[in-house]
Amino acid sequence: MNIGKIISISELNIRILLDEDVKVEIKDILKTTVDGKDYRFEVVSIDEEVATTIPFDSVIGLRRGLDVVRVSDSLKIEYSDAAIGRVFNSYGELIDHGELQSIKERGVYDKELGLDEIDINGDILWTGIKVIDFFAPIQKGFKMGLLGGAGVGKTVLIKELINNVYMTLKSNAVFVGVGERSREGKELYDEMKESDLLDKMCIVFGQMGENSTARSKAIYSGLTLAEYLRDEKQQDVLLFVDNIYRFVQAKSEISNELKNVPVENGYPTTMVSDVSDAEERINSTDHGSITSFQAIYIPADDITDEAVQTILTHTDGQLVLDRKVAEKGLYPAVNVFKTTSKSIDVEKIGQKHYDLVEEALRYLTRYEELEEIIAVLGIEELSEEDKRIFYRSRKLRNYFTQPMFVAQNYTNIPGKFVKIEDVLIDVDNILSGVYDKEDETKFLFVGDYHASIYNG
Repeated sequence: MNIGKIISISELNIRILLDEDVKVEIKDILKTTVDGKDYRFEVVSIDEEVATTIPFDSVIGLRRGLDVVRVSDSLKIEYSDAAIGRVFNSYGELIDHGELQSIKERGVYDKELGLDEIDINGDILWTGIKVIDFFAPIQKGFKMGLLGGAGVGKTVLIKELINNVYMTLKSNAVFVGVGERSREGKELYDEMKESDLLDKMCIVFGQMGENSTARSKAIYSGLTLAEYLRDEKQQDVLLFVDNIYRFVQAKSEISNELKNVPVENGYPTTMVSDVSDAEERINSTDHGSITSFQAIYIPADDITDEAVQTILTHTDGQLVLDRKVAEKGLYPAVNVFKTTSKSIDVEKIGQKHYDLVEEALRYLTRYEELEEIIAVLGIEELSEEDKRIFYRSRKLRNYFTQPMFVAQNYTNIPGKFVKIEDVLIDVDNILSGVYDKEDETKFLFVGDYHASIYNG
């Protein structure tokens, strides 16, 4: 049944004159058809008899006077095991050229958890990756910022996290590409398939070449899939969002097109609530958890940017990948000085772990100072204490490299999953001088060192 007619058209704003006595709600999905092609819109505001909507795709081909019908009460996506191993667009439609025997769908905006359902005392999610588990242990339900540009090993690290969590917990993962380049999206799909990870995850892409609506909706579809895995399959889910800043950017573009007055920096007045609506759905319950890694683009390298700061207020830590570390051939290329986690707390990780983190950072900080001194004066000018710190720090730095399961076809080095107990033994031994006579190169790309000596 027709509910109204299009009265104005712009790139991100379709206004519809509603018929009398028609009931339309915000977030309803409307549709018109031209020459056999469907055009869909989402209602964002209603002013008496005029509904303002945002189009899902290009508006080319639309004209004023076209009849509009109501399709559904909100966007929906598959909410069953049928979604695992599949690739969706922002609107819950398959884009992997396969077919989907739908079992159940759910609205992508459905209510988030109530306060009585949220568990804030989740266990640590040990990843088996030494540098993360030691310097930035992740609690189930945490939101971790993932900072780092191209070529620093971000995709390999994401793949390893997916692999290790599935290996230990049999939990699936969700990857959400927000403003993802289509080429990079295809590369990720091919890499996941080649690494036998595709059937362990769900993927949602809102591609860069699509309009702002698509880029703004990908996060909601991805969150719905993650909630299915947490609530229905009772899993500890990993959610990867690349890039959360693009979500804010897309919302800004839509707001500007709708002629809403922005705040001083050009962001919409709804920015804080937009980010909160998404972030507050990432939580733990008694039965499962969603732990997120969110890549954050820093515009003009300005970390004080209001959108970046709004996102960071929701994070429980950040994992920083550094090109300078990668250039030294140290992978994962984590900058341990900029990497943080709220779990670095005596009550959460224990006194021994906490003390070792402090001591390791003290050594590595002094090591950087000594590097500058050595460059000018030479190592012979150092005191015996500084020489010990220098050589132990180099062993420590090398120790936090690690062979990856997902890269072993390229490196020919078997991947290693290292328990935190073994990491603490090795770090303690390095700092206390147990390995002073060992060559520093022996610590590169190993698992737990003390076990390798014992087995060797």
